[in-house]
Amino acid sequence: MTSKKTQQTVFITGGAGGLGGATARYLAERDWQVFAADFVEEALEVIGKEKNITPVHVDVTSRESVQAAADSVATQVDGLDGVVNFAGILAVGSMVEIEEQALARVLEVNVMGTFRVNQVFFPMVLARKGRIVNISSETGWQSGMPFNGAYAMSKHAIEAYSDSLRRELMFLDIPVIKIQPGPFKTDMVASIERNFSRAAEESSHFHDLLTKLKGMTVHEQEKANDPSIIAESVHTALTSSYSWPAYSVKPDRQRAAMSVLPDWVVDPMLKLVLGR
Repeated sequence: MTSKKTQQTVFITGGAGGLGGATARYLAERDWQVFAADFVEEALEVIGKEKNITPVHVDVTSRESVQAAADSVATQVDGLDGVVNFAGILAVGSMVEIEEQALARVLEVNVMGTFRVNQVFFPMVLARKGRIVNISSETGWQSGMPFNGAYAMSKHAIEAYSDSLRRELMFLDIPVIKIQPGPFKTDMVASIERNFSRAAEESSHFHDLLTKLKGMTVHEQEKANDPSIIAESVHTALTSSYSWPAYSVKPDRQRAAMSVLPDWVVDPMLKLVLGR
């Protein structure tokens, strides 16, 4: 056993970089035994050198890989106080032009990956009456925006999945919590410019619009929040005597405001602003 029975334990996917890495370090500093699971070997090597963090290689798109990770963790601890699902990717593109494989990949990682991890690791969560934390997004409760359909689809699915799971596991006294981040400084955000450039190059209908949106999006990301805020929110979700079903964390004010307006107002407004 690498952890004392009384030490709190958590398994974090996407746990070697970005928001997941920040959360892994935040919890480890507070004496949690953290299993930081990721697909990127180099990142795992770095984070694995830190106190209270055990690196675990996992591909959330493979049930065999997830099961192997669970088997490894089970030899080291008697259960888990938490599973946190950060693993996720994005894709930029029009719904009439994006490649089917790209859309499927987003859904496979973001939705099915979360489903697999929670299902395979559930016996260890049940053993300690732990908690499941699913990372959604402000996109999960907002209406879909242009060229963000793939990611929006995945996060809307996470919202519905998490609600159903929460209402099932409450009968077993296992809380399920959604974290809904707004814009944060991560490697995923840093890839947005590259994704927009590729989508613009490949688009037959929206080249100019995608190029314009790239500049606007990159400018907005300069105001993104520090990952430590999300780490603190996850810690609260895992430890609070009463956890809320969802934590909305630093949503973008403009997008939040647009989400409460009717579609017949938002759509013409988008066309006017983006079509200039």
